[in-house]
Amino acid sequence: MQLNAKIPAGPLEDKWDQHRFDMKLVNPANKRKYTVLVVGSGLAGASAAASLAELGYNVKCFCFQDSPRRAHSIAAQGGINAAKNYQNDGDSVRRLFYDTIKGGDYRAREANVYRLAQVSVNIIDQCVAQGVPFAREYGGVMANRSFGGAQVSRTFYARGQTGQQLLLGAYSALERQIGLKKVAMYSRCEMLDIVLVDGKARGIITRDLINGKIERHAGDAVVLATGGYGNVFYLSTNAKGCNVTASYRAYKRGAAFANPCFTQIHPTCIPVAGDHQSKLTLMSESLRNDGRIWVPKKAGDTRAAKDIPESERDYYLERKYPSFGNLSPRDISSRAAKEVCDEGRGVGPGGLGVYLDFADSIKRLGKNTIAERYGNLFEMYERITGENPYEVPMRIYPAVHYTMGGLWVDYNLMSNVEGLHVLGEANFSDHGANRLGASALMQGLADGYFILPYTIGNYIASAKLNPVTTDHPAFVETEREVTTRLSQLLQINGKRSVDDFHRELGKVMWDYCGMARNDAGLRTALERIPQIREEFWRDVRVPGNGEYFNQELEKAGRLADFLEFAELMCHDALMRTESCGGHFRTESQTEDGEAKRDDENFTFVAAWEYKGVGTKPTMHKEVLEFENVHLSTRSYK
Repeated sequence: MQLNAKIPAGPLEDKWDQHRFDMKLVNPANKRKYTVLVVGSGLAGASAAASLAELGYNVKCFCFQDSPRRAHSIAAQGGINAAKNYQNDGDSVRRLFYDTIKGGDYRAREANVYRLAQVSVNIIDQCVAQGVPFAREYGGVMANRSFGGAQVSRTFYARGQTGQQLLLGAYSALERQIGLKKVAMYSRCEMLDIVLVDGKARGIITRDLINGKIERHAGDAVVLATGGYGNVFYLSTNAKGCNVTASYRAYKRGAAFANPCFTQIHPTCIPVAGDHQSKLTLMSESLRNDGRIWVPKKAGDTRAAKDIPESERDYYLERKYPSFGNLSPRDISSRAAKEVCDEGRGVGPGGLGVYLDFADSIKRLGKNTIAERYGNLFEMYERITGENPYEVPMRIYPAVHYTMGGLWVDYNLMSNVEGLHVLGEANFSDHGANRLGASALMQGLADGYFILPYTIGNYIASAKLNPVTTDHPAFVETEREVTTRLSQLLQINGKRSVDDFHRELGKVMWDYCGMARNDAGLRTALERIPQIREEFWRDVRVPGNGEYFNQELEKAGRLADFLEFAELMCHDALMRTESCGGHFRTESQTEDGEAKRDDENFTFVAAWEYKGVGTKPTMHKEVLEFENVHLSTRSYK
């Protein structure tokens, strides 16, 4: 396997502009001769599909939800970063670039991250033109707030529902192209495999989730914008449908999977309430602008928050990281919360929680101001917990939220499989070992609106694409493999439910490959996962058949992939003996418990090649070179 990042030569500031000029173009009259398959309709997928159709390509877009509007992008709350410097507080493209590289603990490509910062300013203009109702100051100018890992205010927001509003903008652009017959939309349709012809991605196999029909779709290029794999942990802030299947199927067809152990634990989520839960709920990082995080100074203190005097409270983020305080990056804030809870100072049932207190802000700004900024989040919290956060502090605890790992892509967002492009959270490219808050929406829209429309045209203009139909033997064989796998799941007729197996896998992953990892624990996980997988294929119960709407069959197929992918994650985490960003190896930490990188041995992207179920994958390295940012110990103190 050859990994060529195809990073353009020249000064960092000029790479993207020069690359756009150097790329080949497709004549406008010829674009309608090409078909692009876009899998996923969240921010990355919807923006890509709409943009490609606007350019003149024929586009097929697929989502397993009943509408593109239900993509998980809708759940993003806090905001989207852009280097507009509207606050005149010292922000710039270079500062956003630097903050993102540093926030990712120096494990991302410089060229990709700088391009992301460059196009961030265009995203806001695009979304405003679409009518996205960003918050505005009294005089009418757009408002900004701060997010973790930055000392400037660069985050644009729409109350606590920024993802929803941005998705409605992308959805409106997509629907316009659907109305013009330039995009064929396939809702409730799940991709189950990718089809390669002569080594190029030329199609996909899908299942209609309503009637169970297996279908073949051919195209000239395939775009995966299918999100992350956080649900491998079972409990996460992801929607229940989020899965790794599309990415993992591509991996099994030869696409390299990069840095799968880089997973993000979000510090502000509603704590687990019991074994009955099937998912967790995010409380936006934006709340940390006005909320102060604290725990009792004394272990085992079970008094109500209002009964604990100020002198007996530990505002531990403000104490440990005075420069950034409550807006310290997510990985650092999450580990700090775990640390105080492990010391016995956690609050709430089971001691797995810390307080997020708005009393000072309400006193300073007034309840109405706080309600204007976070009203829908406060309402959501009260509905779930029965506690009024205007009167008592929120209880929060870290939870799985985002995955920085993903399919390996080059500078053009194409995987090592020709014709297979990967966008948004599904790729690995921009966030290194830790994503800064409000950067996921930025990356998804940058990839879909402003990067892929250029780079996919270069691929189509450069590649020799012979006509391919769905009658090609590669389509026939891939469909046969898909139907065989579905039949096997239906024929097991065991005694345990899919959710029961998923919960068991999730506990193993959280215990041994979660917020803290070590050699012994990862080796234990690598023993347990094959055992769970073997029992799954022997004793899972999938009722009904595949000829109609069958959610248990859907879940079983996704879990089958998670049971293989979990091993890949653990192999990656075991190999990387350093600590960096969200990957914390307990053997590699400083005297005061901070992550300790090993730049001499691990300044690379680990791209894994599939070798078979139960067989250790082969690792390939893409060495990361830092010419514009000096490698240094990350400090937020």
